Amino acid sequence: MPLTMNREVFITCAVTGSGSTQDRSPHVPRSPKQIADSAIAAAKAGAAVAHCHVRDPQSGAPSRDLAYYREVTDRIREAEVDVVLNLTAGMGGDIIFGSSEQPFPTAAGTDMVGATERVAHIAECLPEICTLDCGTMNFAEADYVMTNTPGMLTAMGTMMTKLGVKPEIEAFDTGHLWYAKQLVADGVLDSPALVQLCMGVPWGAPDDLNTFMAMVNNVPDDWTFSGFGLGRNQMAYVAASVLAGGNVRVGLEDNLWLDKGVLATNEQLVDRAVTIIENMGARVIGPQAVRDKLGLIKHVPR
Repeated sequence: MPLTMNREVFITCAVTGSGSTQDRSPHVPRSPKQIADSAIAAAKAGAAVAHCHVRDPQSGAPSRDLAYYREVTDRIREAEVDVVLNLTAGMGGDIIFGSSEQPFPTAAGTDMVGATERVAHIAECLPEICTLDCGTMNFAEADYVMTNTPGMLTAMGTMMTKLGVKPEIEAFDTGHLWYAKQLVADGVLDSPALVQLCMGVPWGAPDDLNTFMAMVNNVPDDWTFSGFGLGRNQMAYVAASVLAGGNVRVGLEDNLWLDKGVLATNEQLVDRAVTIIENMGARVIGPQAVRDKLGLIKHVPR
């Protein structure tokens, strides 16, 4: 497939994530105020979309607390800079099995809840976008499985669509794209859809360019996609995604480093992505252009 470079690019900043990075860098935000402030700084640097998880302010552990989400979204909405809100809906589908000889009962850290509870903060905060992890997979740690069954995805996707919040399909492998297309065919998700191609997450799609282009080639032509790579390949994937016709994601959820030995802030990562995109001859677009492009609804909070 010939490459058609994207000339109108939007940047998503994944501000904090739910991984165990909180003790590896002082720049990883924990409290709702820190998360909101980091998202606002990223927006000022050029991010059109802020993708947010929340954490326990003391331990930094991932959280699904509605009050934390509401504080983050309220602070961002009240800021002087505009940004598209994108909240995760990936929490609540975590199974950590016991030993290989005795997998049940499951181990500490398992967090499995129903579809309504997984989407509760989306219904409460009404962001413009929320994520939908479009499959089940082994995920880095030995006994951890990220669990998203077809039935769960159908239920969650239906709720998101009825709320008027656009799902961002998180595709960690080609099969996830296959099922995403089925969700559209079944009328669960609207078309054209929005996809994030997640590269280099163990044990999903490896972050080599052949695999990345296999993912790109499985995205329908009228859908919008972004791509990212973990760790040291984050900025390489800024260039690769733009060249392949997509948009980009950077941020401390995926990478802690600006340069070798130099810990990054979210705004520094966004600033570097802006430089790469503009040096490629493309233009970075803002939040209102993203809303217009994707047909997003800027909700009035309840």
